[in-house]
Amino acid sequence: MRRPRKSINQINVVPYIDVMLVLLVIFMVTAPLITPGEMQLPSVGSKLTTPISPLKIYVKRDLSLTLQEGAAPPSAVSREVLVARIVAYQSKNSEQAVVIYADGDVPYKAVMGVLDMLQTNNVRKVGLMARPQT
Repeated sequence: MRRPRKSINQINVVPYIDVMLVLLVIFMVTAPLITPGEMQLPSVGSKLTTPISPLKIYVKRDLSLTLQEGAAPPSAVSREVLVARIVAYQSKNSEQAVVIYADGDVPYKAVMGVLDMLQTNNVRKVGLMARPQT
């Protein structure tokens, strides 16, 4: 007598792996042969502008203010002169940024006073500089 045939309960994946490896080899061989077509990039109407260095306001421990304009050395200024210079710079170029550097021992209230003074005079693009922790 013949034994009843058992059903196979496992899938044979070897042919599937063979097909995948053949496809992988085909793609690896043909990929370097495909060259992208020549592209015509659009041109811009205006020239690239050079980045503007920000105006730097330094708030020192004695709460005095100094302003550094570009590569010039920082100079001590009063609050009124500081605002007048920054407003003059931003009227020439609205993209002019202002960065406030404050000493670590300066009270928070003093820095907020400078920020408030700049905000009341419609000075835009104001940032605070912080030293990253190491």
